[in-house]
Amino acid sequence: MPVVETKDGVEIFYKDWGQGQPIVFSHGWPLSADDWDAQLLFFLGKGYRVIAHDRRGHGRSTQTGDGHDMDHYADDLAAVTGHLDLKDVIHIGHSTGGGEVVHYLARHGEDRVAKAAIISAVPPLMVKTDANPNGLPKAVFATGASSTTIFPPGRSTASTVQGSKPSNLWSGTGGARG
Repeated sequence: MPVVETKDGVEIFYKDWGQGQPIVFSHGWPLSADDWDAQLLFFLGKGYRVIAHDRRGHGRSTQTGDGHDMDHYADDLAAVTGHLDLKDVIHIGHSTGGGEVVHYLARHGEDRVAKAAIISAVPPLMVKTDANPNGLPKAVFATGASSTTIFPPGRSTASTVQGSKPSNLWSGTGGARG
């Protein structure tokens, strides 16, 4: 069974199929990598290398009561991508997996990342508030963008998007742009 061991000794199970540009799928709570099987098979058939992991405490990964926070989830994702030496990765995250992808980008950078698709996610707070003075104005989010927002290279974290106009962000579930 393919696993990678994290710095804190947790074994993260992953599926790794095919060759080509890698797409890494991060699942929602309380699912597992298996919930991506239809998408894995679809993109595998299109010539991509597809990877999905079971988050700590889920599926075939170590069942642990510790480390259920975005720092650990992001570090676990970094352990998988580093172990597999993935580059030019397209990350797709749904629900908690979307927050995991956003936190991974903020914590580990975007050097290995080509694109990120965040689907119905629980990302970190991005709106400007008294508690988050570096966030974006609400007007940026009130432009009718879909629930799936993809940040192209160079715009994959909130800090690099700050001050951007909505036209600098692109969204949708169809093919990639740029």
